Amino acid sequence: MAVRANHVLDFEKPIAELEERVAALASSGGEGAAENLAQLSRELDDLKREIFSKLSPWQKVQVARHPERPQSTDFIRYMVEDFIELHGDRAFSDDRAVIAGIGRIDGRRVLILGHRKGKTTRERVDCYFGCAHPEGYRKALAKMRLAEKFGLPVLSLIDTSGAYAGIGAEERGQAQAIAANLFAMSHLRVPICCVVIGEGGSGGALGIGVGDHLAMFEHAYYSVIPPEGCSAILWRDSEHAAEAAKALRITPGDLVGMGIVDEIIPEPLGGAHRDPRGAAELLKQAVCRTLDQLTAMPLEELLTRRYEKHRHIGHFLEEGWAGSGTEAPSAS
Repeated sequence: MAVRANHVLDFEKPIAELEERVAALASSGGEGAAENLAQLSRELDDLKREIFSKLSPWQKVQVARHPERPQSTDFIRYMVEDFIELHGDRAFSDDRAVIAGIGRIDGRRVLILGHRKGKTTRERVDCYFGCAHPEGYRKALAKMRLAEKFGLPVLSLIDTSGAYAGIGAEERGQAQAIAANLFAMSHLRVPICCVVIGEGGSGGALGIGVGDHLAMFEHAYYSVIPPEGCSAILWRDSEHAAEAAKALRITPGDLVGMGIVDEIIPEPLGGAHRDPRGAAELLKQAVCRTLDQLTAMPLEELLTRRYEKHRHIGHFLEEGWAGSGTEAPSAS
């Protein structure tokens, strides 16, 4: 069910104004109210469709970061039955920025991983705003090993601006923990479905993002660096984030075109933040379809396809290469 957003982005203001008119008319009643309400509702849907079909890359980043956008915990609540959370990395601590557990999605037993950003200010601080420490990635790896032991497919819900960049995280081996996950996930002997539900930032996303199938929500982004960070490097300030977002080619359409992302999952009209339950239903349908396809595949074929998929990411041709043939060397 669609709801009005409390936090309104700049480009959403015309939508918010029309939503207020719809709400006022719905509460007023009176003669002819039903007909007028139906007309206004159609206009509202048309306006949402028009605005959200033309979002710039930077606007998509803003939607992906919307404070009311559903998070991993919301999707787990809406679409996972009998969820049992599993804690700790068996070495240092339990990183709240990563949630892990076992549950059922329409009868399919699955291990679920996800970044957890938190809802309230206190939760966000406790979860480091979704930026995981090494112990978070080690927790994820330990639970994936458990899934491998019991033959459970893995569902990974990615939503982070990046791995935590503090001194403590570096001292405890942040880079090594992410690298270990990349290596382990590349040959984990169970199907892995990854979905970018909001932000897909750098190594923080990759730490639980290597799999057989990578999907993205329609208004999510996936990038080697957040636009503000790119702007700070190129222009020495963050004022050029919109330009950086466009240059980075971080939107689902671009990434599908480059062969990095396999599927774009549509969002409810006006963005997932307006209809979290509807977004969860669309995600569940896509995940169930993907899991059925992956689990039906022979294991050795699955692993070969996973290797080839990631081996060819970054393959490109350079025009005017001065070599002896017409094809330039590939880069991976």
